[in-house]
Amino acid sequence: MQPRTIVILGSTGSIGTQAIDVVDGAPHLFNVLALSAGGANLELLARQAVHTRAAAVGIAQGDAAELRRLIEDAAAVAGLRDYRPDIFAGPDAAATIAAIPCDVVLNGITGSIGLAPTLAALASGATLALANKESLIVGGSLVKEAAHDGQIVPVDSEHSAIAQCLRSGRRDEVDRLILTASGGPFRGMNRDELRGVTPAEALAHPTWDMGLMVTTNSATLVNKGLEVIEAHLLFDVPLDRIDVVVHPQSVVHSMVQFVDGSIIAQASPPDMRLPIALGLGWPDRVPRAASPCDWSQATSWTFEPLDPEAFPAVSLAKDAAKQGGTYPAVFNAANEEAVEAFHAGRIGFTDIVDTVDSVLSEHSGSSELTVESVLHAEEWARTRTHDRLAKSIL
Repeated sequence: MQPRTIVILGSTGSIGTQAIDVVDGAPHLFNVLALSAGGANLELLARQAVHTRAAAVGIAQGDAAELRRLIEDAAAVAGLRDYRPDIFAGPDAAATIAAIPCDVVLNGITGSIGLAPTLAALASGATLALANKESLIVGGSLVKEAAHDGQIVPVDSEHSAIAQCLRSGRRDEVDRLILTASGGPFRGMNRDELRGVTPAEALAHPTWDMGLMVTTNSATLVNKGLEVIEAHLLFDVPLDRIDVVVHPQSVVHSMVQFVDGSIIAQASPPDMRLPIALGLGWPDRVPRAASPCDWSQATSWTFEPLDPEAFPAVSLAKDAAKQGGTYPAVFNAANEEAVEAFHAGRIGFTDIVDTVDSVLSEHSGSSELTVESVLHAEEWARTRTHDRLAKSIL
Protein backbone atom coordinates (compact mmCIF):
# COMPACT_ATOMS: atom_id res chain seq x y z
CA MET A 1 0.00 0.00 0.00
CA GLN A 2 1.29 3.45 -0.92
CA PRO A 3 1.55 6.02 1.93
CA ARG A 4 -1.60 8.07 2.33
CA THR A 5 -2.33 11.57 3.60
CA ILE A 6 -5.32 11.72 5.93
CA VAL A 7 -7.56 14.28 7.61
CA ILE A 8 -9.28 13.33 10.90
CA LEU A 9 -12.59 14.99 11.83
CA GLY A 10 -13.64 14.54 15.45
CA SER A 11 -10.06 13.81 16.49
CA THR A 12 -10.61 14.09 20.26
CA GLY A 13 -13.53 11.63 20.26
CA SER A 14 -13.41 7.85 20.51
CA ILE A 15 -12.98 7.27 16.76
CA GLY A 16 -10.46 10.08 16.37
CA THR A 17 -8.20 9.04 19.24
CA GLN A 18 -8.16 5.44 18.04
CA ALA A 19 -7.41 6.62 14.50
CA ILE A 20 -4.30 8.35 15.80
CA ASP A 21 -3.36 5.05 17.47
CA VAL A 22 -3.65 3.37 14.07
CA VAL A 23 -1.46 6.06 12.48
CA ASP A 24 1.11 5.68 15.27
CA GLY A 25 1.23 1.96 14.56
CA ALA A 26 1.83 2.46 10.84
CA PRO A 27 3.69 5.77 10.38
CA HIS A 28 5.10 4.51 7.07
CA LEU A 29 1.55 4.24 5.70
CA PHE A 30 -0.23 7.34 7.01
CA ASN A 31 0.56 11.02 7.39
CA VAL A 32 -1.96 13.26 9.21
CA LEU A 33 -2.44 16.55 7.36
CA ALA A 34 -5.20 18.10 9.46
CA LEU A 35 -7.40 17.62 12.53
CA SER A 36 -10.72 19.04 13.67
CA ALA A 37 -12.74 18.69 16.85
CA GLY A 38 -15.77 20.18 18.55
CA GLY A 39 -13.63 22.20 20.97
CA ALA A 40 -14.62 20.69 24.31
CA ASN A 41 -11.10 19.40 24.95
CA LEU A 42 -8.63 21.97 23.59
CA GLU A 43 -5.70 20.58 25.58
CA LEU A 44 -6.04 17.14 24.00
CA LEU A 45 -6.47 18.67 20.55
CA ALA A 46 -3.32 20.73 21.05
CA ARG A 47 -1.35 17.66 22.07
CA GLN A 48 -2.70 15.75 19.06
CA ALA A 49 -1.73 18.57 16.73
CA VAL A 50 1.83 18.61 18.01
CA HIS A 51 2.04 14.82 18.06
CA THR A 52 0.91 14.47 14.43
CA ARG A 53 2.40 17.79 13.28
CA ALA A 54 -0.85 18.50 11.45
CA ALA A 55 -0.63 21.48 9.10
CA ALA A 56 -4.15 22.65 9.98
CA VAL A 57 -6.41 22.39 13.03
CA GLY A 58 -10.10 23.28 13.32
CA ILE A 59 -12.56 23.77 16.18
CA ALA A 60 -16.31 24.23 15.95
CA GLN A 61 -16.49 26.06 19.27
CA GLY A 62 -13.94 27.63 21.54
CA ASP A 63 -11.27 30.31 21.56
CA ALA A 64 -8.85 30.06 18.64
CA ALA A 65 -6.32 32.18 20.55
CA GLU A 66 -6.49 29.80 23.50
CA LEU A 67 -5.95 26.84 21.17
CA ARG A 68 -2.97 28.61 19.62
CA ARG A 69 -1.47 29.17 23.07
CA LEU A 70 -1.97 25.53 24.06
CA ILE A 71 -0.38 24.34 20.82
CA GLU A 72 2.60 26.61 21.36
CA ASP A 73 3.03 25.30 24.93
CA ALA A 74 2.79 21.66 23.79
CA ALA A 75 5.17 22.34 20.91
CA ALA A 76 7.70 23.88 23.28
CA VAL A 77 7.60 20.80 25.51
CA ALA A 78 8.14 18.61 22.43
CA GLY A 79 11.01 20.80 21.20
CA LEU A 80 9.06 21.99 18.14
CA ARG A 81 9.13 25.74 18.70
CA ASP A 82 8.71 26.49 14.98
CA TYR A 83 5.51 24.44 14.69
CA ARG A 84 2.59 26.79 13.89
CA PRO A 85 -0.36 25.16 12.13
CA ASP A 86 -3.17 27.07 10.46
CA ILE A 87 -6.15 27.32 12.82
CA PHE A 88 -9.80 27.50 11.76
CA ALA A 89 -12.60 28.22 14.22
CA GLY A 90 -16.38 28.35 13.96
CA PRO A 91 -19.27 26.18 12.78
CA ASP A 92 -17.75 25.79 9.30
CA ALA A 93 -14.31 24.76 10.54
CA ALA A 94 -14.85 21.01 10.11
CA ALA A 95 -16.10 21.44 6.54
CA THR A 96 -13.10 23.66 5.78
CA ILE A 97 -10.72 21.06 7.16
CA ALA A 98 -12.57 18.29 5.26
CA ALA A 99 -11.98 20.12 1.97
CA ILE A 100 -8.18 20.11 2.37
CA PRO A 101 -6.71 18.03 -0.49
CA CYS A 102 -5.72 14.59 0.83
CA ASP A 103 -6.12 10.89 0.14
CA VAL A 104 -8.58 10.03 2.94
CA VAL A 105 -10.94 12.02 5.17
CA LEU A 106 -12.02 10.15 8.31
CA ASN A 107 -15.31 11.61 9.52
CA GLY A 108 -15.53 10.64 13.18
CA ILE A 109 -17.93 13.43 14.18
CA THR A 110 -21.01 12.37 16.17
CA GLY A 111 -24.41 13.56 14.98
CA SER A 112 -25.95 15.14 11.91
CA ILE A 113 -23.59 18.12 12.17
CA GLY A 114 -21.26 15.86 10.22
CA LEU A 115 -23.33 16.32 7.02
CA ALA A 116 -21.56 19.45 5.73
CA PRO A 117 -18.07 17.98 6.33
CA THR A 118 -19.16 14.75 4.60
CA LEU A 119 -20.30 16.68 1.52
CA ALA A 120 -17.11 18.78 1.59
CA ALA A 121 -14.92 15.67 1.72
CA LEU A 122 -16.79 14.08 -1.19
CA ALA A 123 -16.52 17.27 -3.24
CA SER A 124 -12.75 17.28 -2.68
CA GLY A 125 -12.44 13.87 -4.32
CA ALA A 126 -10.90 12.21 -1.27
CA THR A 127 -11.93 8.79 -0.08
CA LEU A 128 -14.41 9.26 2.77
CA ALA A 129 -13.86 6.86 5.67
CA LEU A 130 -17.29 7.29 7.23
CA ALA A 131 -17.84 6.74 10.94
CA ASN A 132 -20.43 9.55 11.07
CA LYS A 133 -23.42 7.44 10.06
CA GLU A 134 -25.84 10.29 10.75
CA SER A 135 -24.60 12.34 7.80
CA LEU A 136 -25.46 9.55 5.37
CA ILE A 137 -28.76 8.80 7.08
CA VAL A 138 -30.07 12.37 7.14
CA GLY A 139 -28.42 13.29 3.83
CA GLY A 140 -29.63 10.18 2.00
CA SER A 141 -29.67 10.79 -1.74
CA LEU A 142 -27.74 14.05 -1.30
CA VAL A 143 -24.72 12.14 -0.04
CA LYS A 144 -25.10 9.24 -2.45
CA GLU A 145 -25.34 11.53 -5.47
CA ALA A 146 -22.28 13.49 -4.31
CA ALA A 147 -20.13 10.35 -4.10
CA HIS A 148 -18.54 8.54 -6.97
CA ASP A 149 -18.49 4.74 -6.98
CA GLY A 150 -16.40 3.38 -4.11
CA GLN A 151 -15.65 6.80 -2.63
CA ILE A 152 -17.38 6.06 0.70
CA VAL A 153 -15.76 3.40 2.87
CA PRO A 154 -17.72 2.46 6.02
CA VAL A 155 -15.98 2.57 9.41
CA ASP A 156 -18.82 1.35 11.63
CA SER A 157 -17.77 -2.17 12.64
CA GLU A 158 -20.97 -3.68 11.24
CA HIS A 159 -20.74 -2.02 7.84
CA SER A 160 -17.02 -2.64 7.61
CA ALA A 161 -17.82 -6.30 8.23
CA ILE A 162 -20.46 -6.34 5.50
CA ALA A 163 -18.09 -4.65 3.04
CA GLN A 164 -15.53 -7.37 3.76
CA CYS A 165 -18.09 -10.18 3.47
CA LEU A 166 -19.36 -8.84 0.15
CA ARG A 167 -15.99 -9.65 -1.36
CA SER A 168 -17.05 -13.32 -1.20
CA GLY A 169 -19.59 -13.07 -4.02
CA ARG A 170 -21.19 -10.95 -6.72
CA ARG A 171 -23.77 -8.37 -5.74
CA ASP A 172 -26.49 -10.27 -7.62
CA GLU A 173 -25.73 -13.28 -5.40
CA VAL A 174 -26.55 -11.40 -2.16
CA ASP A 175 -29.77 -12.58 -0.50
CA ARG A 176 -29.74 -10.48 2.69
CA LEU A 177 -27.57 -8.60 5.16
CA ILE A 178 -27.48 -9.61 8.82
CA LEU A 179 -26.39 -6.93 11.29
CA THR A 180 -25.30 -8.13 14.70
CA ALA A 181 -26.17 -6.22 17.87
CA SER A 182 -24.63 -6.71 21.30
CA GLY A 183 -28.01 -6.11 22.87
CA GLY A 184 -26.52 -3.42 25.08
CA PRO A 185 -26.66 -3.44 28.88
CA PHE A 186 -30.37 -4.32 28.98
CA ARG A 187 -30.42 -7.46 26.84
CA GLY A 188 -33.17 -9.81 28.01
CA MET A 189 -35.16 -7.16 29.88
CA ASN A 190 -38.79 -6.58 29.02
CA ARG A 191 -40.43 -3.22 28.47
CA ASP A 192 -41.73 -2.90 32.03
CA GLU A 193 -38.25 -3.57 33.43
CA LEU A 194 -36.76 -0.99 31.09
CA ARG A 195 -38.94 1.83 32.37
CA GLY A 196 -36.90 2.29 35.54
CA VAL A 197 -33.34 2.10 34.22
CA THR A 198 -31.07 5.06 35.00
CA PRO A 199 -28.74 7.14 32.80
CA ALA A 200 -25.74 5.60 34.57
CA GLU A 201 -27.01 2.11 33.75
CA ALA A 202 -27.61 3.10 30.13
CA LEU A 203 -23.97 4.19 29.83
CA ALA A 204 -22.61 0.91 31.20
CA HIS A 205 -22.18 -0.81 27.83
CA PRO A 206 -20.81 -4.36 28.21
CA THR A 207 -18.56 -4.29 25.16
CA TRP A 208 -17.81 -0.90 23.61
CA ASP A 209 -16.37 2.31 25.05
CA MET A 210 -18.24 5.12 23.29
CA GLY A 211 -19.53 8.63 23.94
CA LEU A 212 -22.78 9.51 25.71
CA MET A 213 -25.00 9.69 22.62
CA VAL A 214 -23.76 6.56 20.86
CA THR A 215 -23.70 4.52 24.08
CA THR A 216 -27.27 5.52 24.92
CA ASN A 217 -28.34 4.78 21.35
CA SER A 218 -26.82 1.32 21.73
CA ALA A 219 -28.83 0.78 24.91
CA THR A 220 -32.12 1.73 23.20
CA LEU A 221 -31.02 0.01 19.95
CA VAL A 222 -31.63 3.29 18.12
CA ASN A 223 -28.04 2.90 16.98
CA LYS A 224 -28.91 -0.41 15.35
CA GLY A 225 -31.89 1.22 13.66
CA LEU A 226 -29.61 3.90 12.27
CA GLU A 227 -27.21 1.19 11.11
CA VAL A 228 -30.02 -0.58 9.24
CA ILE A 229 -30.73 2.65 7.34
CA GLU A 230 -27.01 3.12 6.72
CA ALA A 231 -26.64 -0.42 5.37
CA HIS A 232 -29.62 0.11 3.07
CA LEU A 233 -28.04 3.28 1.66
CA LEU A 234 -24.46 2.02 1.47
CA PHE A 235 -25.11 -1.34 -0.13
CA ASP A 236 -28.38 -0.75 -2.04
CA VAL A 237 -30.11 -3.68 -0.33
CA PRO A 238 -33.87 -3.32 0.34
CA LEU A 239 -34.87 -2.74 3.95
CA ASP A 240 -36.89 -5.97 4.10
CA ARG A 241 -33.71 -7.89 3.32
CA ILE A 242 -31.74 -6.46 6.23
CA ASP A 243 -32.06 -8.35 9.53
CA VAL A 244 -30.77 -7.73 13.05
CA VAL A 245 -29.66 -10.53 15.37
CA VAL A 246 -28.43 -10.15 18.96
CA HIS A 247 -24.88 -11.42 19.50
CA PRO A 248 -23.71 -10.49 23.03
CA GLN A 249 -20.03 -11.35 22.52
CA SER A 250 -19.60 -8.77 19.73
CA VAL A 251 -17.05 -10.93 17.93
CA VAL A 252 -19.06 -11.57 14.76
CA HIS A 253 -19.56 -8.03 13.54
CA SER A 254 -22.08 -8.77 10.78
CA MET A 255 -22.86 -11.30 8.08
CA VAL A 256 -23.96 -11.60 4.47
CA GLN A 257 -26.30 -14.36 3.35
CA PHE A 258 -26.02 -15.42 -0.28
CA VAL A 259 -28.69 -16.89 -2.53
CA ASP A 260 -27.38 -20.44 -2.18
CA GLY A 261 -27.84 -20.34 1.61
CA SER A 262 -24.19 -19.69 2.42
CA ILE A 263 -23.53 -17.11 5.15
CA ILE A 264 -20.19 -15.32 5.32
CA ALA A 265 -19.30 -13.68 8.65
CA GLN A 266 -16.50 -11.32 9.66
CA ALA A 267 -15.16 -12.00 13.15
CA SER A 268 -12.58 -10.32 15.37
CA PRO A 269 -12.33 -9.25 19.01
CA PRO A 270 -14.22 -5.98 19.61
CA ASP A 271 -11.64 -3.33 18.73
CA MET A 272 -12.55 -0.32 16.59
CA ARG A 273 -8.96 0.07 15.45
CA LEU A 274 -9.53 -2.72 12.93
CA PRO A 275 -12.40 -1.07 10.96
CA ILE A 276 -10.71 2.31 11.33
CA ALA A 277 -7.50 0.94 9.83
CA LEU A 278 -9.44 -0.71 7.03
CA GLY A 279 -11.26 2.56 6.38
CA LEU A 280 -7.97 4.42 6.08
CA GLY A 281 -6.28 1.75 3.97
CA TRP A 282 -9.19 0.38 1.90
CA PRO A 283 -9.07 -1.88 -0.02
CA ASP A 284 -5.75 -2.86 1.55
CA ARG A 285 -5.37 -4.15 5.08
CA VAL A 286 -3.04 -2.63 7.65
CA PRO A 287 -0.82 -5.32 9.20
CA ARG A 288 -1.27 -5.82 12.97
CA ALA A 289 -3.97 -3.14 13.21
CA ALA A 290 -5.65 -5.18 15.96
CA SER A 291 -5.30 -8.51 17.73
CA PRO A 292 -7.03 -11.56 16.20
CA CYS A 293 -9.17 -14.13 18.01
CA ASP A 294 -7.23 -16.41 20.35
CA TRP A 295 -8.04 -19.95 19.22
CA SER A 296 -6.01 -21.51 22.06
CA GLN A 297 -8.82 -20.57 24.46
CA ALA A 298 -12.26 -22.19 24.56
CA THR A 299 -15.00 -19.77 23.63
CA SER A 300 -18.70 -19.69 22.77
CA TRP A 301 -20.60 -17.33 20.49
CA THR A 302 -24.35 -17.05 20.88
CA PHE A 303 -27.08 -15.49 18.75
CA GLU A 304 -30.58 -14.48 19.82
CA PRO A 305 -33.57 -12.93 18.04
CA LEU A 306 -34.28 -9.27 18.68
CA ASP A 307 -37.25 -8.52 20.98
CA PRO A 308 -39.20 -5.90 18.95
CA GLU A 309 -41.61 -5.15 21.80
CA ALA A 310 -38.91 -4.23 24.30
CA PHE A 311 -36.73 -2.57 21.65
CA PRO A 312 -38.97 -1.06 18.93
CA ALA A 313 -36.29 1.33 17.61
CA VAL A 314 -35.19 -0.91 14.74
CA SER A 315 -38.72 -1.25 13.34
CA LEU A 316 -39.29 2.48 13.80
CA ALA A 317 -36.08 3.28 11.92
CA LYS A 318 -37.11 1.02 9.05
CA ASP A 319 -40.47 2.79 8.87
CA ALA A 320 -38.71 6.18 8.74
CA ALA A 321 -36.43 4.94 5.96
CA LYS A 322 -39.40 3.61 3.97
CA GLN A 323 -41.05 7.04 4.22
CA GLY A 324 -37.80 8.49 2.90
CA GLY A 325 -37.15 12.18 2.34
CA THR A 326 -36.65 14.01 5.62
CA TYR A 327 -38.15 11.30 7.85
CA PRO A 328 -34.74 9.80 8.75
CA ALA A 329 -33.52 13.29 9.69
CA VAL A 330 -36.52 13.73 11.98
CA PHE A 331 -35.92 10.29 13.50
CA ASN A 332 -32.31 11.21 14.28
CA ALA A 333 -32.93 14.75 15.55
CA ALA A 334 -35.86 13.79 17.78
CA ASN A 335 -33.78 11.00 19.26
CA GLU A 336 -30.84 13.30 20.02
CA GLU A 337 -33.14 15.68 21.90
CA ALA A 338 -34.86 12.85 23.77
CA VAL A 339 -31.52 11.33 24.80
CA GLU A 340 -30.41 14.67 26.24
CA ALA A 341 -33.70 14.92 28.15
CA PHE A 342 -33.20 11.41 29.54
CA HIS A 343 -29.72 12.22 30.83
CA ALA A 344 -31.04 15.44 32.32
CA GLY A 345 -33.51 13.36 34.31
CA ARG A 346 -36.59 14.80 32.60
CA ILE A 347 -37.88 11.58 31.00
CA GLY A 348 -37.55 7.83 31.47
CA PHE A 349 -35.61 5.39 29.33
CA THR A 350 -38.55 4.02 27.35
CA ASP A 351 -39.77 7.58 26.77
CA ILE A 352 -36.83 8.13 24.40
CA VAL A 353 -38.10 5.93 21.56
CA ASP A 354 -41.76 6.65 22.40
CA THR A 355 -41.04 10.36 21.90
CA VAL A 356 -39.32 9.73 18.58
CA ASP A 357 -42.31 7.68 17.44
CA SER A 358 -44.73 10.47 18.38
CA VAL A 359 -42.72 13.17 16.62
CA LEU A 360 -42.37 11.06 13.47
CA SER A 361 -46.14 10.52 13.38
CA GLU A 362 -46.64 14.31 13.17
CA HIS A 363 -44.09 14.90 10.42
CA SER A 364 -45.42 15.65 6.94
CA GLY A 365 -42.10 15.13 5.19
CA SER A 366 -40.51 16.84 2.22
CA SER A 367 -40.75 15.64 -1.37
CA GLU A 368 -37.40 17.22 -2.26
CA LEU A 369 -34.28 16.41 -0.29
CA THR A 370 -31.88 19.34 -0.05
CA VAL A 371 -29.48 20.55 2.61
CA GLU A 372 -32.02 23.25 3.45
CA SER A 373 -34.92 20.79 3.75
CA VAL A 374 -32.83 18.53 5.99
CA LEU A 375 -31.88 21.42 8.27
CA HIS A 376 -35.48 22.65 8.38
CA ALA A 377 -36.77 19.17 9.23
CA GLU A 378 -34.19 18.79 11.99
CA GLU A 379 -35.06 22.17 13.46
CA TRP A 380 -38.76 21.27 13.36
CA ALA A 381 -38.08 17.90 15.01
CA ARG A 382 -36.00 19.41 17.81
CA THR A 383 -38.60 22.10 18.51
CA ARG A 384 -41.48 19.62 18.41
CA THR A 385 -39.60 17.23 20.71
CA HIS A 386 -38.98 20.01 23.22
CA ASP A 387 -42.65 21.00 23.08
CA ARG A 388 -43.88 17.45 23.61
CA LEU A 389 -41.49 16.82 26.49
CA ALA A 390 -42.41 20.11 28.16
CA LYS A 391 -46.11 19.19 28.02
CA SER A 392 -45.50 15.67 29.33
CA ILE A 393 -43.50 17.00 32.30
CA LEU A 394 -46.08 19.62 33.31
